[in-house]
Amino acid sequence: QVQLVESGGGLVRPGGSLRLSCVVSGTFMRLNDIDWHRQAPGKERELVATISSGGIALYAKPVKGRFAISRDNAQNTVYLQMNSLNDEDTAVYYCNADIQVTRHPSDRKLYWGQGTQVTVSS
Repeated sequence: QVQLVESGGGLVRPGGSLRLSCVVSGTFMRLNDIDWHRQAPGKERELVATISSGGIALYAKPVKGRFAISRDNAQNTVYLQMNSLNDEDTAVYYCNADIQVTRHPSDRKLYWGQGTQVTVSS
């Protein structure tokens, strides 16, 4: 069974930094694109950043230049380095992975983690 577990959230002052991690565990064939999403109170979940299996990263406009997504394919782990945090970054951050589970072409699924809370406050 595939599981995604996020960690690294917490309380940080404006201007501070945090590094989130998402570990993918279980049995699967291939880890494809991995995304970080976030959901602030009263708002819809939004895409923050995505990284392909080859390491190509894309960012949402609000975080571009401040956040950096990376992955360690050997450890099945994706990171989100968040710098220059402000109160608008306060949200629950979720990891989402596109996974080819078995050799069967139709056995490709999206998995979500349970999220990690990031609170930016003075």
